[in-house]
Amino acid sequence: MSPRQKQPKIVAELGRPETAAETAARKAENSRLYRSRKTINNLVYSLLVCVGLVLVIYFMVPRAEGEPNWQIDYVAQSEVASESLGEDLLVPAMPGEWKANAAELRNSSNGQVTSWYIGFITPADKFIAFNEAFDANATWISNTLNDYPATGEVTIDGQVWTVYDNRSMEGAGNVEYALVTTSGNRTVVLFGTADDAEFAQLATSITADLRSTE
Repeated sequence: MSPRQKQPKIVAELGRPETAAETAARKAENSRLYRSRKTINNLVYSLLVCVGLVLVIYFMVPRAEGEPNWQIDYVAQSEVASESLGEDLLVPAMPGEWKANAAELRNSSNGQVTSWYIGFITPADKFIAFNEAFDANATWISNTLNDYPATGEVTIDGQVWTVYDNRSMEGAGNVEYALVTTSGNRTVVLFGTADDAEFAQLATSITADLRSTE
């Protein structure tokens, strides 16, 4: 007796067995849906991995606690810089409302001029950079002031300063206004975004010491 042949399975939606073409189409559609779900799952997995890496980097990178340090001890730094240069440096005596965010020796791009730099945040929350150099040349001054031309002169506390007023120029950045003066082999450049009164206050703070070096 021959074994009973297996009857084709009746598909409920059709009410009859599938044809060979319908079976092939169903399998192809199931395969497409599987690949689609797999692609979405992979994308989700990749996104989760990326987010995880970002979180790891965020928590591993050390960050400064609290407020940034806007009160660098530029007086103490000037003593170290003075010993390094072998020159007595000017140290502006500014009120406590003036805060320093930098105090360091800087070398010019060609290495010929080393300057003493202090970055001040003024009481009006503006910026003035104090630069002092020895045996500086016109090129150093021009580079420090982004090649802006002089616009006049002003006398502050008896000291004559060359003025560079760039406030009307677009894109002047931190060199909106500048003052330059010399005494012997010493050149002082002030530049920043503060008003005339704050520039004059900083300039006046070094007048006596500047004259004593002549």
